[in-house]
Amino acid sequence: MAPEMTREPASKMTQGRDKKGSTQGKNVANNVALALFWVAAGITVSALAAILLYVIVRGIGVVTPAFIFTWPHGVNAEGGIFPVIISTIYVTGLAMLIATPVAVLAAIYLAEYARQGKIVNVIRFAADSLASVPSIVMGLFGFAFFIETLGLPFSMLAAALSLSLLMLPIIMRTTEEAIRAVPRYIRWGSYGMGATKWQTVSRVVLPAATARIITGLVLAMGRAIGETAVVFYTMGQAINLPITPLDSGRSMPVHLYLLAVEGINMQAAYGTAFLLLVLILIFNVVARYISKRYSRIKE
Repeated sequence: MAPEMTREPASKMTQGRDKKGSTQGKNVANNVALALFWVAAGITVSALAAILLYVIVRGIGVVTPAFIFTWPHGVNAEGGIFPVIISTIYVTGLAMLIATPVAVLAAIYLAEYARQGKIVNVIRFAADSLASVPSIVMGLFGFAFFIETLGLPFSMLAAALSLSLLMLPIIMRTTEEAIRAVPRYIRWGSYGMGATKWQTVSRVVLPAATARIITGLVLAMGRAIGETAVVFYTMGQAINLPITPLDSGRSMPVHLYLLAVEGINMQAAYGTAFLLLVLILIFNVVARYISKRYSRIKE
């Protein structure tokens, strides 16, 4: 009996040391991973801050009321960029109007109605592949199909249709994930009250997913508003104030690109870049405000 009594405490001491060593190892691994995360976040934020600071310092002095609200003159390198700003907002809004209904309806079908299987997986794979297509390829496709084949002029409509192809997979996939993230018991409660499938989707699921859907719209809009190649091949380069969708124009990224490549007025290029950043920031702030306000109303 004596040897057994001495072995039992020794075994417990060994197990205690093993547990302590395992805990220390986990703490070390956790600290190393946390340090790597902080380093990666620091690099990302530093790179973003450096770019923003460079553009702000070089461009903020150029931005005046005359620069915003007057027309370019000379060789379109001096004066203001008012029609360029309007063309950018116009084509982005038109692309959103085209892409959003199609993408949201497709996402609702995939998340709520489609029978999960190979066909649905193929559709998701096609959407992911479309999202990774380079913008210059989409621009060439837009030029070949919408302008050469369908006979559309260089216009807001041709550019918006091409941009909508870039925005469509982003909106569709984020909307689908937002709908699938809505808890199942919310649907069951709606069905228990006698609601139909469409009533449940339209009046319960979609409102619950609205905040995340708006986030997807912001991501798509951010990509569209900064695209150069797509609008370069489909909208043209003319300095016009567009009225109808068939009017041509010049977007801010294209104007910035032409000024930078030709090098005839780099100050105007920096001013255009600064205004483009401000425009994207305004869109993001407004969208997030609407999203948060809508979430509070639903709560």
